Amino acid sequence: MNEIYQFVTGPLAWAAFLVFGLGLMGKLGQSLYMARSRDPEVLRYFSLKYALRSILNWLVPFRARSWRLQPDLTGITFIFHICLILVPIFLSAHIVLLEQKWGFSYWSLPDGLADVLTVVVILSCLYFAGRRALSPQLRFTSGMRDWLILGLVLLPFLTGFVAYHQLGGYQVVLILHIVFGEILLASIPFTRLSHIFLGPLLRAHIGSEFGLIRRARDW
Repeated sequence: MNEIYQFVTGPLAWAAFLVFGLGLMGKLGQSLYMARSRDPEVLRYFSLKYALRSILNWLVPFRARSWRLQPDLTGITFIFHICLILVPIFLSAHIVLLEQKWGFSYWSLPDGLADVLTVVVILSCLYFAGRRALSPQLRFTSGMRDWLILGLVLLPFLTGFVAYHQLGGYQVVLILHIVFGEILLASIPFTRLSHIFLGPLLRAHIGSEFGLIRRARDW
C-alpha cells in the first residue's frame, strides 16, 4: 500500500500537473485562435477598463440581473465556488504534502473550517444533482458528460471527508481521494470546468463589446 501511495503522490501527481498545465495552455491558445479566426476585430475593440468593469460586476453576488432572477441558485453557486477553490488550495493536509514533496508551505485554513467548507461542497453537488434530475428543462438538456463532471467534482471532496474522519479503510480511501483529485485536476482543460480560466476571458470580451461599442452594461 505504501508503494501505491508513493506512486500517486509522486509520478502520478507530476503527470496530473503536467497534463493540467499543457492542456490549459493548449486550451487558451485554441480559444484565442478561434476568436481571432471567427472575429478578426476581437482584439481591436478590447478595452481593459470595460473588461475589468464587467468581470468585477459579475463577481459581486446578485449584481447581475440574471443572478437576481434566481436568488437561491445564485447564493448556492457563489458559496460552492468559493469553497471549491479555498479547500484544495488552503487545506493543511495538502500544504503538508506540498512541503514534504516540494519543500514549500504557506498559510492554511483551520481544519474545522475546512471540514465545514468540504461539507458545503458535497451538499452543493447534491443540490445541483437534484436540480438537474428534477427540472424537466435541465433533465432534457443534460447528458452523461454533465453528470460525469459533477461526479468528478464531488468524489475528491467526498473521499477527502471520509478519509479525514476515518469512516472507512483509511489508506484505501486516502489513495482514492488523491487519485480522484488528480483526475479532476487533469480533466479541467478538457471539460466545462475550464470555465474557471476561460470565463474571465469571455467576460472581458463581452464587457469590452458592450462598453466600448454598444455603450451599455452587460450585467
